[in-house]
Amino acid sequence: MQLHNLTPAVGSNKKNKRVGRGPGSGYGGTSTRGHKGAKSRSGYKHKIGFEGGQMPLQRRVPKFGFKNINRVEYKAINLDALEALAEAKALEKITVADLRANGLVPKNVKVKVLANGALTRKLEVEADAFSKKAEEAITAAGGTAIKK
Repeated sequence: MQLHNLTPAVGSNKKNKRVGRGPGSGYGGTSTRGHKGAKSRSGYKHKIGFEGGQMPLQRRVPKFGFKNINRVEYKAINLDALEALAEAKALEKITVADLRANGLVPKNVKVKVLANGALTRKLEVEADAFSKKAEEAITAAGGTAIKK
């Protein structure tokens, strides 16, 4: 294969429809816009969602609910995941950076530790939030729960 014999894939290049270039082209005269009316004239624009005078969808459908702008979203991590990570990497202290490094938590996300599973090791766990049961389970195993 060389540069001089490269060609685009079949069907990837389409010819533009050149309208208003005389009757011989097949697109002369009204230039595919039909006869008269606002849509045939230059400068025609319609409002987004306009349905020809019919009540538009966004006004027919009722409003409901609200978006709490103060909501804080957390990525949940369970105690069994912490236990497995500590066992696999032989860790005494688990931070959010450790969780990110091992692919348990994406970047720029707050972490909340939940109490699903059992914790048998003494761990020092650092996270943005803890559930009550998770905090109790960590302290019962002899570890500490540190809020960032």
